[in-house]
Amino acid sequence: MQRRQFLTLFGTGLATAGLPRPVFAQSSLETLPLRGAVSAPTYGVMPNAGTDQSVAFQQMLDRASARGEPVFLPAGYYVVGDINLPDGVVVTGVPGQTILVLGTGKSILRAMETNTVHLSHIVLDGGAARPGAGPLLFASDVTDLTLASCRFRRSATDAVELSRVSGKIVGCKFTEAKRFGLFSVDGRGLDIDRNTVSDCADGGIIVHRSRVGDDRTRITGNRIRKIAARSGGTGQWGNGINVYRADNVVVSDNMIADCAFSSIRANTTRNIQISGNRCEHSGETAIYAEFSFENAIIADNLITGGANGISVTNFNEGGRGATVSSNIVRNLTGKGPYPAMAPGFGIGIAVEADSVVAGNLIDGAPLFGINAGWGSHLRDVVVQANVIRNAGIGIGVSRADGVGQIIVASNLIDARNGAIKTHRWTEIDATDFAVSPASAPTHIKLSGNKLA
Repeated sequence: MQRRQFLTLFGTGLATAGLPRPVFAQSSLETLPLRGAVSAPTYGVMPNAGTDQSVAFQQMLDRASARGEPVFLPAGYYVVGDINLPDGVVVTGVPGQTILVLGTGKSILRAMETNTVHLSHIVLDGGAARPGAGPLLFASDVTDLTLASCRFRRSATDAVELSRVSGKIVGCKFTEAKRFGLFSVDGRGLDIDRNTVSDCADGGIIVHRSRVGDDRTRITGNRIRKIAARSGGTGQWGNGINVYRADNVVVSDNMIADCAFSSIRANTTRNIQISGNRCEHSGETAIYAEFSFENAIIADNLITGGANGISVTNFNEGGRGATVSSNIVRNLTGKGPYPAMAPGFGIGIAVEADSVVAGNLIDGAPLFGINAGWGSHLRDVVVQANVIRNAGIGIGVSRADGVGQIIVASNLIDARNGAIKTHRWTEIDATDFAVSPASAPTHIKLSGNKLA
């Protein structure tokens, strides 16, 4: 498979901020959704004031936190910047109508070395954010961060950036970020659940670590679409979900579409589980486990479109150990976002080392339905009980010097250019070993394969 090397200040008035004036409910000032919450005007913080209220806003949060009082922000705009969220702060607003706009400073909100922060029903808007502005929300060393039903839009860089944070982000929307929608570094058991991420310049949900280690983030039930790769590259940008150096991560039941590169990309991870996801129209490989990964479970995913379906590669970098089972891969294009390196685009499932490929349906793979190994990078692979339809070559197997063992058994194959063929790097052998299995190379064990 492919080998790559890798990672305007708002004015004081709302008109100058370029923001539409919302229609607010008459009762929004009187409705307090949390018991015991104190409305912001009580602290002198007024919606639609037309001026930067950062000083008053900070004083409000400090006082409310010290008293153990939740804060309710009535509907309207609040121009603020570099607000420090104190420990224990609870802030809620009117869904879709309480909007914090970036004023002075780099970020709207910051949380640093705190235990508990809880935000709900608030919109953070970078609007015409000046060059050099940071994420809308930055949090570092927070034990229990909750972001619930918030919206983050039009950020100058990442919408939300987290460092060494645990907690949950649920039901939020991330749109029009000029880099990533959500960026977590060195997470501590974060739950990222049922969010919507769209129209981001370089990535959707990104989970990285500064060095390889236990992360235990769960990325579940999210909807991600229209992720570009403004910064270019060959896969380090443009992914719906990207996991790098983070061990013990679960990526499940997400719906991902229209990403410039991968829907899901796992690089240098251990014990990752990628299951039950729907991946549509990926620009390159829909699901990737690459470089020095170990122990990947890739199961029950539905992939439609893309240059490649599932790739489990880079044994040359130590990448090994995967089960690829019960996936459906359909209608691959064979066309990628850059000139293809050998063996090329159009592969349904590709594996290299210590892997089982079983019970998958591949329908429409222009190059290979399944490809096992590349050059000498093939060891201990089982390809069994798969259905391959409308493929160029059904199953490809490396026979270059130094390859290990492979079992190819009980597959049902419909292919235009041969059902089971071997290759030495870019040279594809003429013999179809599905027709003459007794003549197969000694490292290949064939049995029970059928031509459709």
